Amino acid sequence: MNYYEVAILKSPLEALTFQAEEEIEIGTKVEVVLRNRKNFCEAVIIKKVEEPTFKCTNIHTITNFFYDEKMLETARFISLYYVCSMGEALSIFSAFNKDFREEDLTFSFDSQIELSVKQQEAYEFCKEKKQALLFANTGSGKTEVYIKAIEEVLNRGGQAVLLMPEISLTPQMQKRLEKVFSSSVAIWHSKITKKRKESILQELQEGKIKLIAGARSALFLPFKNLQIIIVDEEHDESYKSDSKPRYHAKDLSVYIAKKYDIRLILGSATASLASFNKIPYYRLKETFFDTRKKIEFDDSSLDLSPKVLNKIGQTLANKNQVIVFLPTRANYKYQICTSCGKSVECPYCSVSMSLHKNDLALKCHYCGFAQKIPDTCPSCNNGVIHNLRVGTAEIEQKLIELFPDKIIKRFDRDEIKTDNKLKTVLNDFNNNKIDVLVGTQMLSKGHDYHNVKLAVVLGIDSILNMNSYKAREKALSLLIQIAGRSGRKGDGEVIVQTQNADFFAEYLQENDYAEFLKEELEFRQELYPPFLKMAKITFAHSNGLKVKDELDKYVKLLKQKENIQVVGFGQSAIFKLSNKYRYEIILRSSNVKALLQALHSVTSPMATIDMDTVY
Repeated sequence: MNYYEVAILKSPLEALTFQAEEEIEIGTKVEVVLRNRKNFCEAVIIKKVEEPTFKCTNIHTITNFFYDEKMLETARFISLYYVCSMGEALSIFSAFNKDFREEDLTFSFDSQIELSVKQQEAYEFCKEKKQALLFANTGSGKTEVYIKAIEEVLNRGGQAVLLMPEISLTPQMQKRLEKVFSSSVAIWHSKITKKRKESILQELQEGKIKLIAGARSALFLPFKNLQIIIVDEEHDESYKSDSKPRYHAKDLSVYIAKKYDIRLILGSATASLASFNKIPYYRLKETFFDTRKKIEFDDSSLDLSPKVLNKIGQTLANKNQVIVFLPTRANYKYQICTSCGKSVECPYCSVSMSLHKNDLALKCHYCGFAQKIPDTCPSCNNGVIHNLRVGTAEIEQKLIELFPDKIIKRFDRDEIKTDNKLKTVLNDFNNNKIDVLVGTQMLSKGHDYHNVKLAVVLGIDSILNMNSYKAREKALSLLIQIAGRSGRKGDGEVIVQTQNADFFAEYLQENDYAEFLKEELEFRQELYPPFLKMAKITFAHSNGLKVKDELDKYVKLLKQKENIQVVGFGQSAIFKLSNKYRYEIILRSSNVKALLQALHSVTSPMATIDMDTVY
């Protein structure tokens, strides 16, 4: 009889021991039955062990799928660093299918892209360095550099992966890649069908697909000969998973590239401070097209000030397009009573409900609860509800009323729910069938809009004033990304509604984000990442007293540990979420080992751990 430790996929359980009469290869996917469970559980053989002292159950099914040594090794690192079980770590990987045979296929690619002198320099720099940061202004043509680098790898028989924030996987990028790599490229993200995913995995293993362009999960596909990883918009926080395992795909790309000797290119117009500090960079400033950008500020507190409306009117009269950004979706973010001053809160979460006029409802953007719009205040029963902090739907509505002969559309998660809707809206906008696009951060994600001559930025101060050490970096980065969508060819204007014009103007006018990053590094020295590691432990439970006791217990324990600092603790910013009360502890340390030991000592079932938190 043979005995194996198996990791139960998607389960927080530690590895369990099972037996089998046959020899099973380490990494094989199997099915097992757990006590008190009717259904089979998928699991992975991670280790052969000696016969244990306790009685074991038989492994029920041995499949044709397996995880190779690189996957197992990377999963072990994820389990250790991001504080999760091996089963949770392995669940993000797609296994190899032993039935698929690799075909000996050779391809020859020639993009016929002519790089400019500076682009060629950038390309050579990225080729010479094993890990490189392509710090390239918007419109400077970093995609051409990526394509050249991919082409070179594919022509010598290697595979490539190009990671992008999910919403940047636009039809535009797909067309550009398919033009060069035809059927050798596949697009991978959460909205593609299960059937399509299966055919991509088969063709990847057979060697028909050489390049995967996708969201963060594309990093975990069964590559046989991965030779280059490219992370576009590497500053983007959507690379950080918000569910277990809470990994960061950019950081894991750096780890995997270094460990397995794979080339890495990180690219961004607003490079993250961590990458800027750690990875050699090439600064590509010249833009592909001749562009001139005029930036103006408006300190009005009105949602759409006369100055902003005047600019929009002028741009539309000249038959040009406009994008309007604001950080809030729906009609209004908060509803405040004019009598008692209380907001209309979700009954399950301690957050204000958002007003959705079209649905005649108030909705919670955290748990999804919805209710009809109340006639009077639910707290005092007689006050009138007043709307605060305008959202995309409200701005869209106002612009439709003010410019009735123009086509105005929304571009946010309420409106863009499918891949087809995304393609339709972007195609319509690029074909001038839409005059004004009103949206949230989705607008900033690397889309090329050719006839946009005005970008309006509203509500940027709410990001600058966030309670986060990254607030300045987030606000400035976002503003530069949105400003970069205006005037891709020829003249462009940006109007920013802010009470903090001095801060934004200093870096925007010079268009040198690198100067800001150098100053920000000085500000963070000895306090924040990238000089220290930070982690957040969140405790959640439906019993508020129980969870508070758990928090107090761990604050006491963690304060006794050496080489780590308890920076703060208390109620989470959103105290109640989906009917659970939440408390948190923020830790920091310059000693990674000490911090991880402290995090692994937290065994509470109420706790979730977020290493390298982006709070």
